[in-house]
Amino acid sequence: MLHPSYGDLMDVVNADVREGDAPIVNSRYSIVLATAKRARQIVDGSDPMVETSEYDKPLSTAVEELYKGKLKIESRDQDEAFI
Repeated sequence: MLHPSYGDLMDVVNADVREGDAPIVNSRYSIVLATAKRARQIVDGSDPMVETSEYDKPLSTAVEELYKGKLKIESRDQDEAFI
């Protein structure tokens, strides 16, 4: 089981959306793309934006960054999400 869940992550990402506006993220696919891209950045040497231990994997760190609001997703297209 994932902690946090996809639903929780989508709620965090869409928290700043005004009522009546389209959500930034409306699918699990967008969450997966964004966290995978951030995990690759961490692997390539980018500093984590949250406290980590030597045992944390880059994807876990990316998910935690998103959940804590340190990572923002910008929507360029309805089908694509970018960080």
